[in-house]
Amino acid sequence: MRSDDVRSLLQTAVPTAIAGAVAAVVGGLVAGGKGAVGAIVATLVVVLFMGIGFVVLQRTAKSLPHLFQAMGLMLYAAQILLLFVFLAAFKNTTLFNPRVFAITLVVTTLVWIGAQTRAHMKAKILYVEPDSATGEKPENPGPKS
Repeated sequence: MRSDDVRSLLQTAVPTAIAGAVAAVVGGLVAGGKGAVGAIVATLVVVLFMGIGFVVLQRTAKSLPHLFQAMGLMLYAAQILLLFVFLAAFKNTTLFNPRVFAITLVVTTLVWIGAQTRAHMKAKILYVEPDSATGEKPENPGPKS
């Protein structure tokens, strides 16, 4: 994984983890220990799902760039669907508070998407990679005055 991909992943995962920590504190205050456990589990699920999706998308962009946009759309749809499956699967659990789990799952997913959007907008991505081996600058084919 390239260093700018790792930087983008960190700029996305850290705000999500912070939002999850805040949700764990709030869940602990509102619903007790089970609320905190629900928030922690939801945060881990979001970071795991979205992190794996990010890595898969970066590998797709590197090896099959013509499939990047379609893969991105399919990946986000699959991730959201899997998160809803988790909500349904743990709807009646006694391990943690399902309401805190669901709210944290939605909030941390939105934080992840927002942070990923912000990281991408702030990234300085070259559209054309200069040829660094020769050190030559490309000629300007524009009009000469």
